[in-house]
Amino acid sequence: MSDKAITERHPEDHAEESEPDYRFTMANERTFLAWQRTALGLLAAAVALVQLVPEMTVPGARRLLGLGLVVLAILTSGMGLLRWQQADHAMRRGEPLPRHPSPAYLAVGLSLVGLVALGLVVLKVVSG
Repeated sequence: MSDKAITERHPEDHAEESEPDYRFTMANERTFLAWQRTALGLLAAAVALVQLVPEMTVPGARRLLGLGLVVLAILTSGMGLLRWQQADHAMRRGEPLPRHPSPAYLAVGLSLVGLVALGLVVLKVVSG
């Protein structure tokens, strides 16, 4: 297949790119690192929960919450990478930065983990 045929099928893949202002590149990198710090914090919380917290009233609850935090950490790290790539791509092409629902995903995930934890605390109080 010729280069022309490929360009005609996917013209957006061959748009002209230019080096963005280094300040924007560095800001994008700082945002990426913030996502990675958040993921690392979630992962540390999961390990601490599973290894250091005594067993809860509901058998396996510790592991369930720990697993939820690990999954959230993995997704947060991946979303950070995706956002960094999308922003870098847009800046190099002079396009508007893409919107991404990843902050909402993180908020929902943390809310779910929090609700499970709240349920376990209420269960502990009620059961004595």
